[in-house]
Amino acid sequence: MELLKSTLSKIRPLNEETQKVAQNRLDNLAVPPGSLGKIGKVAVQIAGITGKASPELPKKTIILMAGDHGVVEAGVSAFPQEVTVQMVQNFAQGGATINAFSRHVGADLTLVDVGVAADLPDLPGLLKRKVAYGTKNMLKGPAMTKEEAVSALEVGIQVAQEQIDKGAGIIGLGDMGIGNTTPSSALISFFTQLPVEKVTGLGTGLNQTGLENKVKVIKEAIALNKPNRVDPLDVLAKIGGLEIAGLAGVTLGAAAHGVPIVTDGIISTAAVLTACQLSPEVKNYLIGSHLSVEPGHGHTLKFIELEPMLVLDMRLGEGTGAALTMFLVEAGIKALKEIATFDDASVAKKLSDD
Repeated sequence: MELLKSTLSKIRPLNEETQKVAQNRLDNLAVPPGSLGKIGKVAVQIAGITGKASPELPKKTIILMAGDHGVVEAGVSAFPQEVTVQMVQNFAQGGATINAFSRHVGADLTLVDVGVAADLPDLPGLLKRKVAYGTKNMLKGPAMTKEEAVSALEVGIQVAQEQIDKGAGIIGLGDMGIGNTTPSSALISFFTQLPVEKVTGLGTGLNQTGLENKVKVIKEAIALNKPNRVDPLDVLAKIGGLEIAGLAGVTLGAAAHGVPIVTDGIISTAAVLTACQLSPEVKNYLIGSHLSVEPGHGHTLKFIELEPMLVLDMRLGEGTGAALTMFLVEAGIKALKEIATFDDASVAKKLSDD
């Protein structure tokens, strides 16, 4: 708990001075005002996060947290739980989509077992930081104890610190865990106070009957566990997940060290929503990657006032959207540093509107 407390105390507002300098340069680039759109906005945000008006291209890292969920007993997933182990092994072997996308953008991929319901062998790039063998079935009681939730948060903080110490300058969030859209939707519904039906989707491929069961399970779990709305840790423990807690910890740890965080789909966005409940200042360190077709994703982005950079109709998770968006962040930094100003290029500025 002490690591969590100290991390929360280190999260500061963005550097307004470096943002002003970066915005001034952006306004004077030899392009029509505002024509760079979100590319320009993210460049100014990076300046505020890093405290550097002319930031360098950061080393890119994806942190993928894996964990299992007891609630799969209730038939909320189209895939069996053993797929979590199989996919972690695929990640380690380099054969998953996130591996391909990470290679494409030149990002490191760090795998973390924070709560897989099996003992994994030693695998390349896998950090074994297991807090528990999956969560318990939240239809029968809390998914985790509060101590487990804090431990998973602190695993995320520690992993973020380790990667930053190795040079990570931007961190993308990835996830793996069969059944994890169920606790994600539960957290989103509870924190945003939106109806469960409005924020719950098909996940990995449920049919309509499966979706109706999933909504019913989430409603019953919330009613049974009665999370305390003014205690985010209680909410996370009762209806959350170990990898969701881990990613929330990564988010807090990165923000505490002035490192931008790129979100991914509904699971990582449920994690950053949780992080924002613990420290509202965190939202300024977030970069929205893409807009997932999972309905709860868009509602969560609106709730935390985060605009997605991309709309690709993706819903894969793993950190795939985060990886692709890192290219756009780099483009914004290069725009700020490399595009000539009107004065540099001897280009006349727009005539006055007066």
